[in-house]
Amino acid sequence: MSASLSVSWLTVELNAAQKTPVRAENLSNTDLILECQAGFKPNRSAFAELVRRYQSHVDRLLYHLAPDWQDRSDLAQEVWIRVYRNVKRLQEPNKFRGWLSRIVTNLFYDELRKRKRHRSPLSLDAPYKINGDEIDWDIASEDPGPSENLSTREFYAQLQTRSPIYRSPFAPRLSCEKSKGYPTKRLLK
Repeated sequence: MSASLSVSWLTVELNAAQKTPVRAENLSNTDLILECQAGFKPNRSAFAELVRRYQSHVDRLLYHLAPDWQDRSDLAQEVWIRVYRNVKRLQEPNKFRGWLSRIVTNLFYDELRKRKRHRSPLSLDAPYKINGDEIDWDIASEDPGPSENLSTREFYAQLQTRSPIYRSPFAPRLSCEKSKGYPTKRLLK
């Protein structure tokens, strides 16, 4: 007793095609995210609507983190690339805003670390400015300066006027050993 239903595939396809898809603008945020997570790649219209709804949030966060950076728009673009690649990993679609904020801050700090590693080379020909005043470059030399040369010459001139025992490199030890009563001949061997 089997009852068979005769349904043609053509009528099933027509009924499926008659369903009108809901426009992305009319979906809630959670439904948009679920729509992005549904296929192999995120639905472009749903993702575009997410970008439209949350772009101002991303811009505000980046402005708050780096108000004087000129390339905030590049960072914002990189944020949306990461969201597009990783939207399937989001476990709870109702926490999208927090997840997006975390992506923004992590990307900002990654960029900040990268900028610290790659400092621009310092040109000694370029003027050095502090508080708007231009300052000459003072680079320390390994050679002694004129005042150090003068004091060294004066020291050696005074040393020549002293007794010959003090001119020897062992003079401090010899004078110390003499004060203890050791014979000088034993010390010099």
